[in-house]
Amino acid sequence: MKPVDEYFINQKEPYQSILLYVRSIIINTLPEVEEKYSYKIPFYNIDKKPMVYLNILKGKDYVDVAFVQGVLLENDFPILRNDNNRKQVRSIQLKTIEDLDYQNFIELLKKATHLLGKSNKAWFL
Repeated sequence: MKPVDEYFINQKEPYQSILLYVRSIIINTLPEVEEKYSYKIPFYNIDKKPMVYLNILKGKDYVDVAFVQGVLLENDFPILRNDNNRKQVRSIQLKTIEDLDYQNFIELLKKATHLLGKSNKAWFL
């Protein structure tokens, strides 16, 4: 079994269901995405550049769906939050599956892919 699969299997509910749901949307929306296991969490890369990662932050009660270039997306997608005062990353915090607006998330994924494709590197700050 791959480490990324073990990550999902080892999560407690409701986090496991939320993570698997978000994972399926990412993979089904972006067939070119590469799922990697880095820094002990799942990353989703486009052209070898990290675009989004999934995490459960210690002491928090939600799944953090974090966009590496989120600072460039937050004006168009107000659901993105600057949690923990991060310079570049913005994220969606999900306590339940119902917290995710499916259509808006797909638009966000496509826009993030487009932006990342125009960038030389994912981390710019």
